[in-house]
Amino acid sequence: MFVSFDQLPPHARVWIYQADRPLTDAELTRVQPALAQFADAWTSHGRTLHASAALLHHQFLVLGLDEQAANASGCSIDASVRFVRQLEEALGVSLLEKSQLAFLVDGQVQLLDRRALRAAVDEGQLRPETPYFDNTIGEYQKLTTAWPAPAADTWLARYFAVKE
Repeated sequence: MFVSFDQLPPHARVWIYQADRPLTDAELTRVQPALAQFADAWTSHGRTLHASAALLHHQFLVLGLDEQAANASGCSIDASVRFVRQLEEALGVSLLEKSQLAFLVDGQVQLLDRRALRAAVDEGQLRPETPYFDNTIGEYQKLTTAWPAPAADTWLARYFAVKE
């Protein structure tokens, strides 16, 4: 059952998929019906899921699920990954690649290869307060209150630790 994304409860589970480039307005418009259709049809062992899907910041696909209504199963999660792969193909983007980290710089999403992280911190390109999109968060409330979050408030904190 489709639930409006902004109506997901704070405890809803979320999965975040990051595109390797910003999506155009035309692409966003083109895939909106597919997002709603997927969320509406998503089931777990025949049970209707209370789900939603949204594209945020022109770069992030977020699937949300109220697991108090019904839990995701391995099969339903597999179905969501198949849907993500279909979107990748339809849009010509990568959503499952995890080697890029996303930061908000001057109001724009900037991607940084994970291997360049240490150098970017050492050179001052990334600072503790630089907003970071931690795509490992799993709860809607964190998505709405701490995404992006200052890099030093995420798992990236160790990169900003003062060296003795």
